[in-house]
Amino acid sequence: MAAIRHRNTNTDNIMETVTTLTGLRSHTRSWRTQDSRVAFVPTMGNLHAGHLKLVRHARAIADHVAVSIFVNPMQFGQNEDYANYPMTLEQDKAALMDGDADLLFMPAVSEMYTGGLGQTTQVVVPGLNTVLEGEFRPTHFNGVTTVVAKLFNMVQPDIAVFGEKDFQQLLIIRRMVSDLAMPIAIEGVATMREADGLAMSSRNSYLSTDERAIAPQLYQTLLDVRDIVLNGEHDPAAVEQAAMDQLREAGFEPQYFSIRRCTDLSLPESEQDERVVLAAAMLGVTRLIDNVRVSVT
Repeated sequence: MAAIRHRNTNTDNIMETVTTLTGLRSHTRSWRTQDSRVAFVPTMGNLHAGHLKLVRHARAIADHVAVSIFVNPMQFGQNEDYANYPMTLEQDKAALMDGDADLLFMPAVSEMYTGGLGQTTQVVVPGLNTVLEGEFRPTHFNGVTTVVAKLFNMVQPDIAVFGEKDFQQLLIIRRMVSDLAMPIAIEGVATMREADGLAMSSRNSYLSTDERAIAPQLYQTLLDVRDIVLNGEHDPAAVEQAAMDQLREAGFEPQYFSIRRCTDLSLPESEQDERVVLAAAMLGVTRLIDNVRVSVT
């Protein structure tokens, strides 16, 4: 299929849209002949300012920027929102042109999984894929690493850019790239937040008006715990339990609230360990995740 050309009338930038591996490779091959650095931003669409921050970061560190939009069925568990995941393709294309992306890759499921989901080779990162998020979404990260590995092989970027809101995912992808000796630098970008602190997420659109007013308390609770840890609290289990209770009182159904080491999500062994506080909670039908770093320096 021929590439579809989109023109931004404000800046006269051109972004190509391709849907097949053949179309994708024809563009990336031409970039390679120019000895250009290629940055890649994988997304599931329904783009918001946080995604566009990733694209801008990619533009700042590379000659060419490729973005993918693919809602990956393999990373959704039973009774999750795959069928209803919000899609806003025309708005996404316009936003990416404003963000100065060069190429948008929008493959169909059949293009990504030519033999069907049940027969595809899977990429698994053991250990990190079973804690925290992995306890509540046991197949999720296997789907993430499988599709990201495949996208990396398709795009063959020099750099890939991910948001730090999905902190565990970022660690897992870094581990996968290291273990499989992929020649790709992984860049993490700080979480983009609404004015009241709520981490930007495509799933925020599921929140009712009342829930949206409550939602920022997840971030505030993370900040409260960060400050407690920085002040030398030596009973992390008690702090975590108090945070869970605080969220329940606010109207959340917390799934986990945990203080972990930044490097591998193990339990901290020293006050000098760089730590991260991570949380996941249901608010109505919406599952929210967030984290804050605890810097000891």
